[in-house]
Formats: sequence, C-alpha cells, structure tokens
Amino acid sequence: MARLSQMSAFQFTIFSLLSSFTLILVSGENLGFHSTVDRKLLGLQKEKLTHVRLYWHDIVGGSHPSAIEVVPAPSNKSQTNFGLLRMFDNALTEGPELSSKLVARAQGFYGFAGQVELSLLMAQNFAFVAGEFNGSTITLLGRNSILNKVRELPVIGGSGAFRFARGYAELRTHTFNLTSSDAIVEYNIYVLHY
Repeated sequence: MARLSQMSAFQFTIFSLLSSFTLILVSGENLGFHSTVDRKLLGLQKEKLTHVRLYWHDIVGGSHPSAIEVVPAPSNKSQTNFGLLRMFDNALTEGPELSSKLVARAQGFYGFAGQVELSLLMAQNFAFVAGEFNGSTITLLGRNSILNKVRELPVIGGSGAFRFARGYAELRTHTFNLTSSDAIVEYNIYVLHY
C-alpha cells in the first residue's frame, strides 16, 4: 500500500510539472506577475480596419440640453472659457439631422483647456445602441482645436467588437449656432480592431 501511495504521489508530481510546462507553452513566457498570451486564446482573429461616420449633436441651449456645465470658468473673463467643464450624453446619428437614425450615444466630458487658443480636452465613449456594433464602445481622448476646419482625436480603446481598438477620428464642424452654442460635428472614425 505504501508503495502504491509513493507511486501515486510521484505520478501526481510528474503530471503537475508537465501541466505547468504545457500552460507556459500555451500562454507564453511566464514572467511572474505578467505573461505573454497567445492572442488566439482570447479569440482574436485577423485585425481589420473599420470606417464609421457619425454626427455628434451637442445641445447646450434649450430646455433639454445634452451637455451641461459642471464646472464654470473662473471669473477672470477668459475669452477662451479656460477652465469651463461640460459633461455630455450626445446623440450620434447616421445623418446630420437630429431626427436621423440614432446609432450611438457619445458620453463623456470636454474642458476648455486653452488659455490663448480655443481648444478642448475631450474624453468620450461612443456607446453603440443599434446595428452590428450594438453594445460595443469606442473610446476617444485628445485635444480638439475647434476653430480648425479638420481636427483629429486618437482612438485609445474600446469594448465588445472594438476590444484592443486603436486609430483616429477626423472631426469637421457641420453647424454651430452662435446664440445657443449648439453644434453638430461630423466624426469619421478609422479604427483597427479584431
């Protein structure tokens, strides 16, 4: 019986060592608190490039704004609104009309970050609510010099269909209302994802 126990313990030890070695081969190099992982283990196939065009509706005025001021600009009367911060939940539609098909919601904030030039720091998630990408997000973060005809924001990530996303978005102001500060901005997003 003791001989059988010793043999079972030996077999268990060998099996454990081989299993550990196999896991290291499958997952990659074991480096302690982190390791290299084969992307196929996560179900990642060939990377693809997707172009998404949406219209971002920033409604600041009226009785139902989609963007609200959460931090006012200091009382120094800056011509660039330096320091002002707005949180938003903006509609993203297929066309420039607010009545066109809702595809996603842009949720995030922008802060007036320039003391001399009118520029924004923008952080936002495009949360898809319809179509092939329903339930997925694209995350953008960067500087938006809003007076330039064409601006770029980097795509820094995403979720769902856009896991491991990277790329950029080109922004063009479609319309801007000087009285209400409402804006419609065309976003052309070029995103690499699996």
